[in-house]
Amino acid sequence: MAHRWKNTLKPSDVTDETLWLNRRHLLAGMAGAGLMGAAGLPQAAQAQGLAPNAWEDITSYNNFYEFGTGKDDPAKYARQMTISPWSIRIDGLVDKPGDYAIEDILARMQIEERIYRFRCVEAWSMVVPWNGFELADLLAMAGVQANARYVAFETYLNRDEMPGTRYPVLDWPYVEGLRLDEAMHPLTIMASGIYGRDIPAQNGAPLRLVVPWKYGFKSIKSVVRITLTDRQPPTSWNKANPREYGFYSNVNPQVDHPRWSQAQERRIGGGLFASRQPTLMMNGYADEVASLYQGMDLKAQF
Repeated sequence: MAHRWKNTLKPSDVTDETLWLNRRHLLAGMAGAGLMGAAGLPQAAQAQGLAPNAWEDITSYNNFYEFGTGKDDPAKYARQMTISPWSIRIDGLVDKPGDYAIEDILARMQIEERIYRFRCVEAWSMVVPWNGFELADLLAMAGVQANARYVAFETYLNRDEMPGTRYPVLDWPYVEGLRLDEAMHPLTIMASGIYGRDIPAQNGAPLRLVVPWKYGFKSIKSVVRITLTDRQPPTSWNKANPREYGFYSNVNPQVDHPRWSQAQERRIGGGLFASRQPTLMMNGYADEVASLYQGMDLKAQF
């Protein structure tokens, strides 16, 4: 199993069950026993006392262009996506390539709750209580070979079920990628749920990637294929517009999108007049992940 973060929480930090079930007043600094410190939130986030967004916020405001470019399109149309049966093909530079049924994957994984910041490249943000497991554990199950350097991901594609794919918004299917050390980092998870419930289709059912220090489009939804490779894989938004979307896409308030500032973000759930707040370097996870990019020019290699 992958390295586990040490839990530093006290019994007084545990969330009251009634508050959790009502999806109200759940503080970011609370977590169940055995979870990563403060359920995955770094010290900067703990200090601000961030509360997760409501279920309605998280499930009704999405980017999932396979179902349309409107924020409410995924909630309208994703329910027609077939999510059972489901398997993930793991291939490339692995010892045990094959099609892995999701039931078999979940039976072998340690499911945890991770409350993470979620920052969209469009400068809006949420705080999401995910349920999932470390991607490193899934890769270990398949056996990563020594010459692997990158991990490529592919999203489910069915044009009959996904009306957005009838338009050339992107080169379908949607693909993404990580460097192997990013993929193996303990913060990187495969999410199967939100608020203890199965993840809804519009949020990437039945299994999606979550990389909390990167812009949201890196956290590919509804994954059907994972390929280990020795070459940097293509990614959908980088192919569509490399000037605006780099391979790494780490959250960085010092590097603006060519068409808008990234210095601030708007928290979803605060209404039309929600105040903007400063964007944190690497979405507040710099203490945990900055070492991955030592010596890199984070402005040039965005």
